[in-house]
Amino acid sequence: MNIVESMVQDGLRDDLPEFNIGDTISVAVRITEGGKSRLQNFVGAVIARQGTGNEETIMVRKLTAGIAVERIFPLQSPNVDSITVTKRGRIRRAKLFYLRGRTGRKARIREARR
Repeated sequence: MNIVESMVQDGLRDDLPEFNIGDTISVAVRITEGGKSRLQNFVGAVIARQGTGNEETIMVRKLTAGIAVERIFPLQSPNVDSITVTKRGRIRRAKLFYLRGRTGRKARIREARR
């Protein structure tokens, strides 16, 4: 391992849980409004994960009042306070972009038996 790779490994967060595509997670995001800062939870299904190391990002999709909201979170960002896994999903795809065209029960992800 060269010097750059070892420096990157030292800077990575170690408080993030193991999760995969299809899992339902809750991401606590730090939001700054004016001079105040607060935490807001974004609960949804992980539909994509890409990159490694400092550049790793996840795309989380949630439904609110029938309107789908997708948001991309850099995992190493200081604005991401914590991630908790709510439900494990059982899927057979690497990316779940097909969920964009589905609503209701068709957009449901089966739960993994563990």
